[in-house]
Amino acid sequence: MAQRYKELSKTHIEFITTQKLFFVGTATAESRVNVSPKGMDSFRVLGPARVAWLNVTGSGNESSAHVQHDPRMTIMFCAFEGQPLVLRLYGRAKVVHRGDSEWQEFFGLFPPLPGARQIFDVTLDLVQTSCGMAVPYLSYLGDRESLSAWAEKKGDEGLRRYREEKNQLSLDGIPTHIVDKEGH
Repeated sequence: MAQRYKELSKTHIEFITTQKLFFVGTATAESRVNVSPKGMDSFRVLGPARVAWLNVTGSGNESSAHVQHDPRMTIMFCAFEGQPLVLRLYGRAKVVHRGDSEWQEFFGLFPPLPGARQIFDVTLDLVQTSCGMAVPYLSYLGDRESLSAWAEKKGDEGLRRYREEKNQLSLDGIPTHIVDKEGH
């Protein structure tokens, strides 16, 4: 049975810290709904009603485009081991770009992941748990190093060019402002 909370409890936070994967959902009123899987060591709980996650360069930039038009964001964790649980965090997100004054403060919370491009600062207004009994058991075998290796090979200039070519617009043509706000 689903339970609602105003903020994260100690139990919720402990669950989050053991997870290797989370999912992010965003949309504008007119866009496609985007759901992205996220891994690496890229999620931090900043307080009972505030979280942040580090976004690395990838093929799209939907979350950034959506949040700049409609700050709604849902983050979902689910247990693939142990007791079944789905934990959803609902809130309002702000994109922190490399050129923003808050970048260094937030970036220092994470390991220096190659290709880091944005950080999402999320203020929670609802935390929900549900049973997760339909989620299958899966075993964690390790992190994939492919994206980090790709970013390291590209280098800073190559990543900047890639973001310029591939990350400036969402699938629906919504601007991400990634190039303007990188601080170069």
